[in-house]
Amino acid sequence: MMKVFASICLLVVLVAVNQAQAESLVSTNHGSVMQELNKQKNEKVQENENLNCNVRTNAIFKAWPDMKTPCVNSMRKQIQKEIHASVQYLAMAAHFSTDTVNRPGFAEHFFKAAKEEREHGSKLVEYLSMRGELTDTVKNLIQVPTVKTANWSGIAALEDAFKLETEVTKSIRDLIKTCEGTGKDDNDYHLVDYLTGVYLEEQLHGQRELAGQITTLEKMMSTHGELGEFLFDKNM
Repeated sequence: MMKVFASICLLVVLVAVNQAQAESLVSTNHGSVMQELNKQKNEKVQENENLNCNVRTNAIFKAWPDMKTPCVNSMRKQIQKEIHASVQYLAMAAHFSTDTVNRPGFAEHFFKAAKEEREHGSKLVEYLSMRGELTDTVKNLIQVPTVKTANWSGIAALEDAFKLETEVTKSIRDLIKTCEGTGKDDNDYHLVDYLTGVYLEEQLHGQRELAGQITTLEKMMSTHGELGEFLFDKNM
């Protein structure tokens, strides 16, 4: 009996010793793992610091923007005018695209007009950028316009388009006059030449085309009624 008891005591002692050794080993390994993780973390932080670079922001050349303030403000207004015309033509195109109206010729005509006016606005933005007038802020450069919506007939839509084109043309003329200035040093020759040779000529051709379309459609409708608008739409 005493031998059995002694054997049990010896077994308990051996188990306790093995457990203590195991805990010591785990503690040692845990410490080694934590040290390795901390080492890798420090190396990663150092690597990120080495990758960081400080880029100096270049100052804007103050002598570059040489457009007069009234001219710049008028250009910004003209950009908004072009965007308004684009959205207005888009509304007209959407009207003639509906299944209840179904005038594909008119729809295509006004979709094309909307694209042209949007491109006009984009070109004016690009011009301001070229002249160094967009290096500071573009706040309020383009605003969402309020457009007219109506149950347009073909003739009414063309007449509204003609009125809109004349307004845009007048606005371009006012812009040219503003940028010419009142004195020799105020005249922005390059911009005035650009607006006169490109924009104004295109506007005048567009007005003439619309005037001819209105006259033709009126004659066709006076002879054929609603059928005249249908036939006109097929040949736009």
